[in-house]
Amino acid sequence: MHDLVVQFQCPDQPGIVHALTGAIVEAGGNIAELQQFSSPDTGNFFTRIHVEGAEPGALDAAIAARSARFSASHQVHESGRPTRTLVLASKAAHCVNDLLFRWRGGELPIDVVGIMANHETLAPLADFYDVDFSSRQVDRDSKAAFEADVRRRVEEEGVELVVLARYMQILSPELCGFLAGRAINIHHSFLPGFKGANPYRQAHTRGVKLIGATAHFVTSDLDEGPIIEQNVVRVDHSMSVAKLVRKGQAQESQTLAEAVRLFAEHRVFLDGERTVIFR
Repeated sequence: MHDLVVQFQCPDQPGIVHALTGAIVEAGGNIAELQQFSSPDTGNFFTRIHVEGAEPGALDAAIAARSARFSASHQVHESGRPTRTLVLASKAAHCVNDLLFRWRGGELPIDVVGIMANHETLAPLADFYDVDFSSRQVDRDSKAAFEADVRRRVEEEGVELVVLARYMQILSPELCGFLAGRAINIHHSFLPGFKGANPYRQAHTRGVKLIGATAHFVTSDLDEGPIIEQNVVRVDHSMSVAKLVRKGQAQESQTLAEAVRLFAEHRVFLDGERTVIFR
């Protein structure tokens, strides 16, 4: 028996759920779970439906036929099928290690096809998890070639998600456009915010009381993409810079992993500059 997830969105209007449920019945499916949201801000409708029993092709065709008048977009996924994932990294190991550990432990429904990095530092970690690893220097002269390799791997290996696991390079607008809606980045979040070098030392100097992390979709606006997941943890004056770093890295790892899980389980929808997430 097939276990499927339907993602569906369109401008909000009468008759959407009626059409969708009719299509599911027509395809021989049974609704195990349905979540929906109508945005008062954008006027868009979103739903995630867990369907049992239907054939993927039959369900896809039935939904397309019944929802044509709604100017809708939809996808039918096989629930539990691992999302093919490519990881981009630099030197920091915490996010990469956490993703690989959760993946190998069966906690994340992804299939890591490889790690591409701009340093050799993480090669032993990739070897430990038996993951393909490649690295090359990325600078102004070599950036285009590296990004061309990323794009080639995405196309040739059927990559569905690219994760920037503390990849300390800015992607070009062209690659951001190519990966729109399927690339996730992670960065620290402080109140107040600190940019530039040594943000944890800046936070320590200012005596911050909250630190955290934000996972978001990658766009050409640096660190401004639609937010998928955020977490914070309270800190105090007694903590050293090193302890702030440890706590911050733990938040980064946890937040990125949760964002990847939500994406891989087809729970994330884009609504302009915001996300709609069914948990």
